Amino acid sequence: MTYGRPPVVDGQTWREALAELRVREKAATRELDAIAAQRRRLPMVELPDYTLVGQQGPVRLSDIFGGRSQLIVYNHMWTDGAEFQCGGCTSFTSQFTRLDFLDNYDARFVIVTNGPIAEALAYKARVGNTMDWFSSAESSFGADVDAAPGEGFALNVFLKNGDTVYRTWHTTGRGVEQVSHTFPLIDVLPFGRREEWQDSPDGWPQGPTYAGWLDSPDVARLYGQ
Repeated sequence: MTYGRPPVVDGQTWREALAELRVREKAATRELDAIAAQRRRLPMVELPDYTLVGQQGPVRLSDIFGGRSQLIVYNHMWTDGAEFQCGGCTSFTSQFTRLDFLDNYDARFVIVTNGPIAEALAYKARVGNTMDWFSSAESSFGADVDAAPGEGFALNVFLKNGDTVYRTWHTTGRGVEQVSHTFPLIDVLPFGRREEWQDSPDGWPQGPTYAGWLDSPDVARLYGQ
């Protein structure tokens, strides 16, 4: 298949163009460092003593930390009784398979959903997810951290001091891309995400947004038990 393409040049011209791009890439890296520094200085919100439900039954939010002081929670969208849940959430969480490195940073990453725990655990197995799942169906936790039943997904981060838990950061939408490895890998490809909203050279392949994403049945077929 033949595509339109940027100019084809000699090696030296290519290196000069790459060096020009590198200036912007390094500036973006420094800006991300500055954003992270500001994030570490955000004020915190003290949370109530929530009780969620895990595989072993009711569990306090403070105990979900598993002896660590920091906790990342992905609030997974949920529809009770559905065979397959949100394709975006399912595809996003399927990439996190080796999280033991977080132990060295005194942190843990789990999934919380508003669905009943039996359904959540069955879905976890169906799509081959490896993180621990918890249900907030019996508490207001989901709504209180901007992931209410019937609403969208979220990424929330918490800090624990003793038995007291603080909410330190939240994002949603494309904000979760910063903890993903899938989109950064795709973005360095010549064609990028191949989505119609992207600014690409004339003739580069592009299609509908989300067209390349794995849907929940795809994840189940590839990774499910």
